[in-house]
Amino acid sequence: MDFWHLAGRGVEKRDIVLDDSDRLRFIHDLFVLDDLNPVENYELPSRREERPKRKLLVHIHAFCLMPNHYHLLVSEAAENGISLFMHKLNMGYAKYFNERYERSGSLWQGKYRKVPVTHHAHFLYIPYYIHLNPLDYVMPEWRQGGVQNVSAALDHLTAYRWSSHLDYLGMRNFPSITRRDELSELLGNQATYEQTIADIISNPELAQGGNELEWAK
Repeated sequence: MDFWHLAGRGVEKRDIVLDDSDRLRFIHDLFVLDDLNPVENYELPSRREERPKRKLLVHIHAFCLMPNHYHLLVSEAAENGISLFMHKLNMGYAKYFNERYERSGSLWQGKYRKVPVTHHAHFLYIPYYIHLNPLDYVMPEWRQGGVQNVSAALDHLTAYRWSSHLDYLGMRNFPSITRRDELSELLGNQATYEQTIADIISNPELAQGGNELEWAK
């Protein structure tokens, strides 16, 4: 199974979510639009509407939604699945956003970023760095392994709903979005996972692996 780190950023670094309704819509899109079946006009179906069983385009293993960008760790579930999914996701969400805020034009800064996860060490740490993104706005020193108050940092991550972090901690948040079995075998149990996060944000040597994620801030 090949893994890919995907990311998209708002044009001119503008915010792509302005309130919790936008955030819930984006995360709902992650689920509904991950489907080879067509979603007519990119409108979300009613919960009561009968729909065919989803034919997944990708498996989403980790995600984080930030004010002006997002990160995904995925593997393909169908031929050309990444391209099809990202087209549906970016177009569908942009259509929603432009209609809600009565704007026009591109929401995204160019094509999404797609980076293969090519070696074991990279694969092992990328989920942590995706989940650590919310610290950028309160403790940016985490990227240099300079966090002194680790407990406060962990509390901030626990309070941030808009990622798969809580589900990896065993706290049900958006469990239907992610396939976690592949990573759970590597990341260990919940205590080990949280301890590794604490080690990364307080250890300069470990923190260096997150540099590639700085582009999307």
